[in-house]
Amino acid sequence: MIELKGVSKSFTLHNQNGAVIPVMEGASLKVMPGECVALTGVSGVGKSTLMRVIYGNYLAASGQVLVGGLDVAQAEPREILNLRRETLGYVSQFLRVVPRVPTLEVVAEPLLAIGFDRQVALDKAANLLVRLNIPERLWTLSPTTFSGGEQQRVNIARGFVHDYPALLLDEPTASLDAKNRETVLALITQAKARGAAIVGIFHDVDARKRVCDRQVDLSNFAPGMAA
Repeated sequence: MIELKGVSKSFTLHNQNGAVIPVMEGASLKVMPGECVALTGVSGVGKSTLMRVIYGNYLAASGQVLVGGLDVAQAEPREILNLRRETLGYVSQFLRVVPRVPTLEVVAEPLLAIGFDRQVALDKAANLLVRLNIPERLWTLSPTTFSGGEQQRVNIARGFVHDYPALLLDEPTASLDAKNRETVLALITQAKARGAAIVGIFHDVDARKRVCDRQVDLSNFAPGMAA
């Protein structure tokens, strides 16, 4: 479902005379349906960068980035947008939504975008908000007014409301209390059980051990860091 073949990425600093900073070289990874793979390595090794390459926010310098058979590194923008609607979900650490849109609709939006009946979409969104302990009195408000922890839980609900075949999870249990952490781990386990292929960053070692099937150390693909 997710496969990387010989992926390299660098950044060009145009405000520093075009200096080129290599981030990774020859990164390869394969994630099967129902499998969760953790990206590991020291800070700055390229974990978040690789996630953004898979999602299509960053363009790989070389190699293939295959998600559901589509090479994200070569895909047209419309193809990437369609991939994000239908196939590839991304739970980032930051909630980015249109201001003034009610929380319930923010969470339901991925389902509405692919043609779900509106009431079905809203009901699924409500179920997740209940599970993640977002009080119903807040559902009609914009999540841009929420605390950091509440925004994180809304982001998680939005990421899990659609049964994406592939998921990217960036620190999904960071800063959560014990109860909400257990809910998120249960959501990940359920996603695996239905066959989702998952790539994640988990600094929470216990969470990583509980839901991840294996780890890939990106130090092996960092220029000058490989053993």
